[in-house]
Amino acid sequence: MTEETAWLGTKEAAAQLGITLRSLYRFIDEGDLAAYRFGRVIRLKVDDVERYVESCRILPGQLEHLYPPLKGSGDHS
Repeated sequence: MTEETAWLGTKEAAAQLGITLRSLYRFIDEGDLAAYRFGRVIRLKVDDVERYVESCRILPGQLEHLYPPLKGSGDHS
């Protein structure tokens, strides 16, 4: 028995990701997110969207550049 592919429209995919349609189209156009055109309709596989979400996961230490060092933690040699 073959498994049926679950699809999302662009509006549903953008809503699921919490982004605008414009951002979604940019991610697709830049090759970050796989999408498929069927005539004039663009669809995304649910599995591809879930993989994309996981690929965007922030790992510990990746945001250190966004906040200043703690006071008193400087090296006073």
